[in-house]
Amino acid sequence: VQLVESGGGSVQAGGSLRLSCAASGTDFSINAMAWYRQAPGKQREFVARITNAGSASYADSVKGRFTISRDNAENTVILQTGSLKPEDTAVYYCNGVGITRDSGPWYPFDVWGQGTQVTVFS
Repeated sequence: VQLVESGGGSVQAGGSLRLSCAASGTDFSINAMAWYRQAPGKQREFVARITNAGSASYADSVKGRFTISRDNAENTVILQTGSLKPEDTAVYYCNGVGITRDSGPWYPFDVWGQGTQVTVFS
């Protein structure tokens, strides 16, 4: 299973960006997808998560400003950001967990995308 993010860029404070993450592969089922971010010199931190049932959770720092949504049929997760602040500047990573199989039994996976840069300038 592979994840590919898109939609990053540079935006002025107060603006918004729409980040997208698409999962691809064969014979897989995703249980939950999430976004994390990592700013220079800092540890990767949780941003938002959504389950295949549509239950969403957010970091306190982005509540009310970011919205996560998911298209189960397309195995895509969207992070709509808004009211961006300079402190939101980071590389944003998509994460997916679920099960997959080759020719045998199902087994769990936990995969990351390559990341997409978000830069917010004041």
